[in-house]
Amino acid sequence: MLDLKKLHKMLLGLSGARILTHKSPDGDCIGAGLALCYWLRAKGIPANLLNSDGIPNRYSFIAEGYSPVELPGDSASISVDLADTSLLGDSLEEYAGDIYLSVDHHASNKMFAKNNFVDGSMSAACLIVYEMLSSAGEEIDSLVASCLYTGIATDTGCFRFENTTPEAHTAAAGLMRLGVDYAGINRLMFDVRSKGRLIAEQRVISGMELFGDGRIAVITVTNGMIEELNIDRTELEGLASIPLCVEGARVGITLKQLEGEHEGYKVSIRTIDIDASLIASRFGGGGHIRAAGCQIEKSREEAVRLLVREASALL
Repeated sequence: MLDLKKLHKMLLGLSGARILTHKSPDGDCIGAGLALCYWLRAKGIPANLLNSDGIPNRYSFIAEGYSPVELPGDSASISVDLADTSLLGDSLEEYAGDIYLSVDHHASNKMFAKNNFVDGSMSAACLIVYEMLSSAGEEIDSLVASCLYTGIATDTGCFRFENTTPEAHTAAAGLMRLGVDYAGINRLMFDVRSKGRLIAEQRVISGMELFGDGRIAVITVTNGMIEELNIDRTELEGLASIPLCVEGARVGITLKQLEGEHEGYKVSIRTIDIDASLIASRFGGGGHIRAAGCQIEKSREEAVRLLVREASALL
């Protein structure tokens, strides 16, 4: 059980905070990071959010008023929604060896920080932040509430994924009572897509490959596709749920080609009834039981062969 009281006390004892989030940011790391940033600033503690890839435009509704501030020299580094420092990205690797606090919900967390507040049973890092603020009797303003709802909703697939807990629903209800525009956030996160994104979905579905009598579904996103459709990589968030839409599929694998001249793919794994993190761990990755990821620096054909082999062994 997390000692939320201790976490609250440690955060309020900081002179400044450098909040680190993982590369290829999603709604949970941005939501939790900005929520902590706004809350600490309201307490008079300077704080900044750092991400190697910046804050995606799709989260502008919670980041619109954010701008960096000057931090004291003795500011602490806090990681949020980060299971492994290797996920910080090149521009933040300088902080990897000196992280004071880790706030995370990944069971595969490497426990790299001086103080680790990790609970793999939590649906989202935003849920940990919400529980901490609520248990301490802190007032949650509308902007912080929107950040927290965004993270909880996106990491649970709008409360459809298996990681959705009663606590996640309770937190969402509490945030709704605070006036969060949940319908607007849900529409932005789950319904609105650019034309390029919709065409990308069409392309990956038409190119989908099935293995193991249809139990393993694989889709691929290439750099050529991204360039041709003129879409930002952040628009591809959520594609990983597509393979499991196929009737009979138990493992869904999404490969996204690495940027630049690097050979290889970022891999997202989603499963119905086997441990996705076991597959990802074979390639140095990790994550949750039903959602995990890794990176394979090989050709697409070889990456698919290796991933299908590992998934088939578990099936």
